[in-house]
Amino acid sequence: MSADTRPLVLHVIHHLVTGGMENGLVNLINNLPESHLRHAVACIEDFSDFRNRLVRADTEVCAMHRSRIGTWRLRRSLYQLCRRLRPAIVHSRGMSGLDALLPARLSGVRRCIHSEHGWDVNDLFGTKLKPIVLRRLHSPLIDRYITVSQHLNRYLIEKVHVRPDRITTICNGVDTAKFCPAEPEPQATAPGGFVGPESIVVGTVGRLQPVKDQATLIRACAQLAHSDAAIKAKLRLVIVGDGPLRNALTRLVDDLDIGAITWFAGDRQDVSQVLRWFDVFVLPSLAEGISNTILEAMASGLPIVATQVGGNPELVRDGVNGRLIPSADAQTLVQVLAEYLNHPTLRREHGAASRRMAVAKFSLKSMLETYQAEYEAVLRDA
Repeated sequence: MSADTRPLVLHVIHHLVTGGMENGLVNLINNLPESHLRHAVACIEDFSDFRNRLVRADTEVCAMHRSRIGTWRLRRSLYQLCRRLRPAIVHSRGMSGLDALLPARLSGVRRCIHSEHGWDVNDLFGTKLKPIVLRRLHSPLIDRYITVSQHLNRYLIEKVHVRPDRITTICNGVDTAKFCPAEPEPQATAPGGFVGPESIVVGTVGRLQPVKDQATLIRACAQLAHSDAAIKAKLRLVIVGDGPLRNALTRLVDDLDIGAITWFAGDRQDVSQVLRWFDVFVLPSLAEGISNTILEAMASGLPIVATQVGGNPELVRDGVNGRLIPSADAQTLVQVLAEYLNHPTLRREHGAASRRMAVAKFSLKSMLETYQAEYEAVLRDA
């Protein structure tokens, strides 16, 4: 049997679990033309059954377990992996991905791409010195940078001192055929009696972790519910996702006495269907790169309430397809949600604008074409 001559891209990420960056990677691998490239994924830590969303049978996924084996053994393992797979490109993502760059170069990999997708709760604004220094130290090992937002593009230029001509911004894309306004199907049905004909569903989707700040949304909905009996009768809160804060958030809902109007939907395989139950989508994050869930909600025809952080202002035009609010500001969120709850016409207008913007500017097809062009350009220069 002849050897497969298609170039291999080795993607390096922290872990392959439910998340926006991870979902973007899965979409990329599943939808790029199989005739052009092969793919493999190295997880600095581990993967969950989320890996089963990779539909290409030729995609190897490796768990490196850095926290168990230590950084130096990780680098040796990455070197050995690169020697075995012989990737044409190593495409690393985030701070964890930087660990792969030196082993890749030492193993003979000729081209390295690095992507920035945002920060976590420990460095909300990308201002900590150590991550900046580490990014600068690794810069000579990187041929091209990709950012998912102009906000991150500016960060690389201003803080890491990367030349602008080394950076390409590729916004995440959304499948506007899968995520679209429609009646929800039976498998996405909420618990019996939870949603009625008069209900107005406020929902969010995201991993239950501090940076996503679902607690502020819960507090805002509790304040709304307890301020007006008519609002409480129709308001429903849906929180999609799972993570380390699940128990804490459940306790908060109970403490605030809104358990009867709150549904923790858990980690779902049918997010496109669940979004069709929503009337308003809220992303209360403390930090973001470019949010896949905002894009999916936009394509689903929903008005968006999002915090004014990271790349959110690049997706949400205040007063056009939603509202931008300060982070960790429950009182402003209360006011914005009350306006949407009381004005169905406003919900419809902003939802329709979201759908138009998603189709026109943020399609999956556009994202795939740009990544394909970037990989081909890097391979030509090898």
